[in-house]
Amino acid sequence: MKKIAVLTSGGDAPGMNAAIRAVVRNGLHKGWEVYGVRLGYAGLISGNIIPLGAREVGGIIQRGGTVLGSARCVEFKTEAGRAKALRSLRQFDIEALIVIGGNGSQTGAYELSKMGFPIVGVASTIDNDLYGSEMTIGVDTALNISLEALDRLKITASSHQRAFLLEVMGRECGYLALMTGIAGGAESIIIPEVPLDPEDVVDHIHKAYEKGKAHAIIVVAEGAKYNATKLAAYFDEHHERIGFDLRVTILGHIQRGGNPSAFDRILASRLGAGAVDQLEKGEAGVLMGLLHGEVSPTSLEEVVNNKKKIDLRLFELANILD
Repeated sequence: MKKIAVLTSGGDAPGMNAAIRAVVRNGLHKGWEVYGVRLGYAGLISGNIIPLGAREVGGIIQRGGTVLGSARCVEFKTEAGRAKALRSLRQFDIEALIVIGGNGSQTGAYELSKMGFPIVGVASTIDNDLYGSEMTIGVDTALNISLEALDRLKITASSHQRAFLLEVMGRECGYLALMTGIAGGAESIIIPEVPLDPEDVVDHIHKAYEKGKAHAIIVVAEGAKYNATKLAAYFDEHHERIGFDLRVTILGHIQRGGNPSAFDRILASRLGAGAVDQLEKGEAGVLMGLLHGEVSPTSLEEVVNNKKKIDLRLFELANILD
């Protein structure tokens, strides 16, 4: 192995830069040349590829987002688009590719690997919905941002006797909402994995009011059947039963933009370096993730053909503790 490349794809996640840095510095440590692909798979198709040295990745470990950038690329979903990507890699004599990203990114990595090119994925998404890693890069930071928001909302909610619907990201996975709700002591948590009738939520809020609580906080996953906006519309019809004035806060992309936590910086460093080590072993076509506390490979085929599940015992715990 002499030349490798690294790209970031999909939604940005705090810690991606730490992973890029680890790939570059571990590659250089092994005497390899390392290249960065700008703007994800779109940059791979267009040949937007630059050399990366130790200096280029200096001072980025603490920065959120991705210095290489990311972009959607419909063309890469086609065989012709992936063929262009391979031509770009061969023009630069690149022998292997490391892909930092989530489900969509690793699906693309798998399709490219099936064309015979050595690829190793790095698990990175704030949604924590990627099979093959118990925790993915960016989750811890995003969780702490949503928890801080919940703590702040509690203060103003108590001051004004209000109920707040706090909507957090996560796509079709309720992990962020569930963990935010447990850590923040929410009165109710709404996630895609557990169907919930709006009347049940109305009851939770009303009971909090009857108990004399000064507020009620409901954490809602964006992928739930009833997101915060839909719930607010439903609650408008039951205002008298709720007891509290209702407000809605949707965090959205605020959760993506934070500087990575210590956990995410360390996880990203371990996974990025682990991806390079995997290539040195000659073992590609895998995703590097965190399993049982260790950096471990899972075949990309297994990753893209399985859906990660959350531990619903934690949802039961949340109901006990509310």
